[in-house]
Amino acid sequence: MKLTLIAVASTVFALSLSAHAEDMPGMKRDGMEGMEMKQESKQAPVANAEGTIKAMDTATHTVTLAHGAVPAVQWPPMTMAFSVTQDQMKGLKVGDHVSFSFQLEGGRATIVSIKK
Repeated sequence: MKLTLIAVASTVFALSLSAHAEDMPGMKRDGMEGMEMKQESKQAPVANAEGTIKAMDTATHTVTLAHGAVPAVQWPPMTMAFSVTQDQMKGLKVGDHVSFSFQLEGGRATIVSIKK
């Protein structure tokens, strides 16, 4: 019985410490420049590519591009849909060869810029 109480108390104590460890605003970060921190949000890097517009969907704000390899994100050539704003779609049509930049966030590719 005592061992069970000790085990439960130890578990509760350990869990409370780990909860507090996630938010340590006064923590010094000297010498930790190369370490990735969960709390810090970094903007996703921008990758550049060229491709051909295969489809455009103004209802879902997507443009489907057949693009070449994108070494910045280790992608082979493929055809896929990218999120795009309505303004970015202006003047573009299926079949246009375009240069574009995009960001990957949470598995979603979003066009930053696109031009013929």
